[in-house]
Amino acid sequence: MFPLSHMMKSFIRKGCLTVIDADGKRHVFKGAPGPQVTMRLTDKRLYRTLVFNAELAAGEAYMDGTMRFEEGSTLRDFLTLFSINRLSLGSYPIQKVLRAIKMRFRKRQQSNRKGQAQQNVAHHYDLGNDFYRLFLDENMLYSCAYFREQGETLEQAQRNKLRLLASKLGLKPGMKVLDIGCGWGDLALYLATLEDVDVLGVTLSKEQQALATQRAEKAGLADRVRFELKDYRDVEGSFDRIVSVGMFEHVGVHHYDEFFKKLNALMPDDGLALLHSIGHMSPPGMASAWLRKYIFPGAYSPALSEVFEVVERNSLWVTDLEFLRVHYATTLAHWADRFETNRDKVIALYDERFARMWEFYLISAEMMFSTGSQLVFHMQLSRSRDAAPIVRDYITDKQRDYIEREKTLSLSV
Repeated sequence: MFPLSHMMKSFIRKGCLTVIDADGKRHVFKGAPGPQVTMRLTDKRLYRTLVFNAELAAGEAYMDGTMRFEEGSTLRDFLTLFSINRLSLGSYPIQKVLRAIKMRFRKRQQSNRKGQAQQNVAHHYDLGNDFYRLFLDENMLYSCAYFREQGETLEQAQRNKLRLLASKLGLKPGMKVLDIGCGWGDLALYLATLEDVDVLGVTLSKEQQALATQRAEKAGLADRVRFELKDYRDVEGSFDRIVSVGMFEHVGVHHYDEFFKKLNALMPDDGLALLHSIGHMSPPGMASAWLRKYIFPGAYSPALSEVFEVVERNSLWVTDLEFLRVHYATTLAHWADRFETNRDKVIALYDERFARMWEFYLISAEMMFSTGSQLVFHMQLSRSRDAAPIVRDYITDKQRDYIEREKTLSLSV
């Protein structure tokens, strides 16, 4: 099983991985006390592909059924073990060389030019609304929730998230709001229900735009909330407030100047923009090859250093910054549980391989936020230093106000 066994000896620093090879022979790789996993490989080609592209090969092997877990071990156990040993994998000589080579192709990997950006979005978000209903909350929010208290439901935590975002926008009657990457429209509808504002939501997903429009009409808000199938780069006009949730991960580092320049152009001097995005606390890198190929083409969650330097070049003030460090791990655990409950329905919509692909995605993403380097940040931006209140108490005060207002509007969950 060489060269895989050589890499595994270096890789497993914590826990124990038992590999049963294609000939039935057992290989035990053991480090400090930790998770214990038994894995069977039925394809000898994995002995090499796992060394030269571990994440891609592991994901594909699980999808194809050539990597299985036995003796009580699960995919979650394996991905936990993988995550807690990820730094030792990255320091393995072959991996270091391959990473340096791959970094040279980041621009191509993160290309989101007009037209191509829509193709990338359609690959993921146009799988069908019926599919996403199987694991998202009842309002179909597909981004990190905000768990204020232990034991809250996913629906409660997603409402908390909308409330937190709204409190940072400082909305006033008559304002025009732009929601970049509006998803299925729940944030836009929430803002327009709470405040007398007009909201334009833009998305590149046909499925999302159609359902969001239906929801606005059903809620009686179509006169103040509209959704368009449009690239944010094609939006014109001026907006008092701009919000973007879970879309920045699809921009790509080499398009960041384009993104922040557009935010600057769309805001008046006293305007505010709020960016909710996945990032990471480690140096600049790239998304995994498996994630780019099967789940999010062109996607990348940035290091904070990559964001700040571009904000500075585009003459924008960072007026507030908050980190949600563990909330996405909890959100993803909820999604994975709901997905597993409805697994048979997923297979009926697609097939077993598709179900395995999404299991791998949801659980591996959870690991990125529980034991990996991923986090979520809220960055509030403006063209002027005093566009937002200079004391941060207003965010908490507004959340309390909205909690009471939700009760009168039948919005609480």
